[in-house]
Amino acid sequence: MRIVIALGGNALLKRGEPMDAEVQRANARRAAQAIVALATEHELVLTHGNGPQIGLLALQAATYIGTTPYPLDILGAETEGMIGYLLEQELINAAPTMRVAALLTQTIVRSDDLAFQNPTKFVGPQYTEGVAQRVAQERQWTMARDGAAWRRVVPSPSPLEILELPAIKTLLANQYFVICAGGGGVPVTRNSRGTLTGIEAVIDKDRVAGLLAQQLQADCLLMLTDVAGAYVDWGTPQQRMIRRASPSQLADLQFAAGSMGPKIESAIEFAQTSGRRACIGALDNASDIIARRKGTSIEPGVPDIEYT
Repeated sequence: MRIVIALGGNALLKRGEPMDAEVQRANARRAAQAIVALATEHELVLTHGNGPQIGLLALQAATYIGTTPYPLDILGAETEGMIGYLLEQELINAAPTMRVAALLTQTIVRSDDLAFQNPTKFVGPQYTEGVAQRVAQERQWTMARDGAAWRRVVPSPSPLEILELPAIKTLLANQYFVICAGGGGVPVTRNSRGTLTGIEAVIDKDRVAGLLAQQLQADCLLMLTDVAGAYVDWGTPQQRMIRRASPSQLADLQFAAGSMGPKIESAIEFAQTSGRRACIGALDNASDIIARRKGTSIEPGVPDIEYT
């Protein structure tokens, strides 16, 4: 079975953890150990988030006096290389005979995408409301509430095309475990002459994973995060986890725009378009989610929503 896995940035750097190299390496090792068991039976393509990491790099760049801070597309390329390196190395350490390749990936978006007028993608660390207001004024950044805290938000345009798709297919044909489209891929636009240019944005990795799963004709789209599944009434005493649902049933429910919302949208689109299964759940439960023992499963033909 061919599975496209989307690994959340918060699964690689948990909320409240220091953003240092050893913490991220330890989390990459944990992710590799959770995922590698699937590689013995399935063909895998792995994408990953970069929200915490790209936000940290942006903060570092903004404090460097005397030069213009690097734009988000270049910072995205840096995070794709950094996280891809850690994951590739830890996967090889977990399974020394496995072929693994991390591929720097560019993703085409429209320069006039409406997302540029409405930033929703969380990046960087959490702040209290007062600190968030001060940082927003100093850096000219947009801030939004993320749970009990505040974080920077940036544009998240829809992915149109994954430029390195032929290379990904070639690697899969040669039995490689492929790491690609990290952080949604580096956001670029293409003009009428075909010239590529980076653009200030961070593409949602779940939406890119859904596009990738469709174009690779994957059997399953697996989105791994730091919660057990998709919940209704999240954060309230009435919260319930969805166990199984059809795409049309999920389309009638509301989910947070900057976190679970993109996962649900990607799951719905993939399941409707392909007729195959999309899943959401916790990283440590990856094998159990594929085996239908845990997580949220979205697939056509489910008569009624099932809750746990």
